[in-house]
Amino acid sequence: MCFRPTTTRRHYICLPCRAGYKKRPVPGETPGAHRCPRCRGELIDAGQDLAVPARRDTAGWKALGALLNAGVTFHSRCCDGPGWRPRHPREIRERLAAAGATGVPVRTALTTEDLDALRAPGRGPRRRRRHG
Repeated sequence: MCFRPTTTRRHYICLPCRAGYKKRPVPGETPGAHRCPRCRGELIDAGQDLAVPARRDTAGWKALGALLNAGVTFHSRCCDGPGWRPRHPREIRERLAAAGATGVPVRTALTTEDLDALRAPGRGPRRRRRHG
């Protein structure tokens, strides 16, 4: 049984400033209601289970930006967390390439830990048969 409070604070992210802020969500608020204190840009609600990268971690911020721009957030329904998320641009590139090759939705590809699970049976690399 989960005893996690429903009013936990969420991470709101400003990608241009590489900053994260924890705020309590207000019931019925419109998207874009929170603004960055630095640049006054719109903050993205990333969820309560995000580990915000350090400001100097450019690879971590690139990966986080790709996830948030694809619509992947860090919300969870219980104490188990949101599941696996890529942390490096290399992992993002691998999953985007697999999504393009197989036709899997980008959001699904970005949240799948095992690349082999993205490849449907019979859709793997083709092998040439040798005649001879």
